[in-house]
Amino acid sequence: MPRTKVTDSTPTKASRSALSSEVIHSFQVRLPVWYEKNKRDLPWRHTRDPYAIALSEFMLQQTQVVTATPYYQRWLKLFPTWRKLAEAPIESVLKAWEGLGYYQRARNLHKLAQAVAASPSGELPSTAEALLELPGIGPYTSRAIASFAFGESVGVLDGNVIRVLTRVFALTGNVADRAVQQQLWSLVEQLTPSRGADTYNQAIMEIGALVCLPRKPACLICPFNAVCLGKSDPERYPVKERTVTKVVVEKIAVIENKKRWWCVQSAASRRLAEFWRFPDLDERTMISGQELIRFKYTITNHRIELTALHAIWKKMPPSASGRWLTNEEIESLPFPAAHRKIARQLAE
Repeated sequence: MPRTKVTDSTPTKASRSALSSEVIHSFQVRLPVWYEKNKRDLPWRHTRDPYAIALSEFMLQQTQVVTATPYYQRWLKLFPTWRKLAEAPIESVLKAWEGLGYYQRARNLHKLAQAVAASPSGELPSTAEALLELPGIGPYTSRAIASFAFGESVGVLDGNVIRVLTRVFALTGNVADRAVQQQLWSLVEQLTPSRGADTYNQAIMEIGALVCLPRKPACLICPFNAVCLGKSDPERYPVKERTVTKVVVEKIAVIENKKRWWCVQSAASRRLAEFWRFPDLDERTMISGQELIRFKYTITNHRIELTALHAIWKKMPPSASGRWLTNEEIESLPFPAAHRKIARQLAE
């Protein structure tokens, strides 16, 4: 399961309620036993290399394991070290990330690599507190890297962990609220063992990924079944704010000239900065023709209804900024998934 983004609340010394010995036993004994029998064989679980572990954590934010795994393996061949990644041009980095979505992760990872490569040691610091000072690293990622790469005894709080804790302890408050975040961090601090925190953290995220599912959780085989307060109605938890889906209509111009296509690079202010794309249809300077392709896709809370139309210039503006690209050049450059779909339709 993807590691969903949580709020940036950091652990605080929130008031604690005493946990029963049975609850502690379930988390610190039954859970690790379950994990050793049921854990998935994932490539990042076979290394202590901080770079490889950091890469996996960046990729697994908002992305399924099955999707991220081949990207992870290819990435390490292209950029095997912090320095190699730091030296790579951003276009190459985005091209390697193409298809994973949420491209700010790739930009943040690139900035992190540059910061690490420029540091005196050329390596990541080994504590969550120090990691939190680096670009692109938040509360969850700092603790995950510190735990998995360096063995620091710190707990983690991601989407899977939130789901497990809100169900086991029947927390009915909105998980985005600061008070609920403090409750969750307090539980994390109490439940994370002082030794073997790395295994414990992997285990609690794994139970969320394989058993304590968002829909139809397998409560009967869960090691928390005896102590879970929310098992009678598990899908009630966690409580989240509803997001409103916004519909956006996009019209894209596909302009051809001698088997080359007019493409533009997104400005730094746009969502997909540095990516190449087909231009928006501008009826002041373009004449639209036959429809090439129409489809819908979703980005966060936006539902995009895209139509790509063959078009010609009325008169190409002198200020037009872009390039005529062949199919081969388009294939070699970073393109958003939706525009890659248009390009492949053209190639066919």
